[in-house]
Amino acid sequence: MNDSRKKNRGQSPISSSSKNLAESVYRVLKSDIFEFRLLPATRFSENEVAARARVSRTPVREALFRLEREGYVQVHAKSGWSVRPLDFDLLDHLYDLRLVLESAAVQRLCTGQPKSLLADVARVWLVAPRSRLTDGARVARLDEEFHATLVEAAGNPELARVHQSITERIRIVRRLDFTHPERIVYTYLEHGQILRAVLARRSARAVQLLCSHIEASKAEVRKISLHRLHLAHIDSRS
Repeated sequence: MNDSRKKNRGQSPISSSSKNLAESVYRVLKSDIFEFRLLPATRFSENEVAARARVSRTPVREALFRLEREGYVQVHAKSGWSVRPLDFDLLDHLYDLRLVLESAAVQRLCTGQPKSLLADVARVWLVAPRSRLTDGARVARLDEEFHATLVEAAGNPELARVHQSITERIRIVRRLDFTHPERIVYTYLEHGQILRAVLARRSARAVQLLCSHIEASKAEVRKISLHRLHLAHIDSRS
């Protein structure tokens, strides 16, 4: 944040009336990271964040350590903090692991009685086109719930725990898949196909559809992330 006017432009304000300043600082910083207002590898100090938020360093430190635990920022001895660079190799590995876990969950689901376990997600995704949501942020949350439900319904809590950890770590780029309207349309279509295959207990078909869906999402978020980073770097120099 060497040029405060450039780095802070567009960032969200902190409400001075908030009952929980650390939570407010956390939410604003996380939003700035997710929206690339704070670019990967950007360095900053606790004092800079505190001054911009008009709070003391204590809630700032609490927020930053929380973001560090979640993998979004890193601390440097005697030189402040920085936003973690996007590691696309790591993200690819996480997506691959996610694919293994969800495939195993779907296979297990298809050996049981999935209809009652998936009734809620079916009501969300098996709808007429006119009833589909178009808000990207809402669809992103529902997408996470869809995949989490597939895993949880398999009945293995350890599988669900590991899957949830992966979901947290890829969220920063995964949500970008829903910034383009056509990707929302494809998500409805693909989720519907996966659900119908699972409900029919067609295991091989369900896994095939799931793999294609996740691979397409992985490729799309990489492309969008690189494009957004390129635009953000141009804007930061303007």
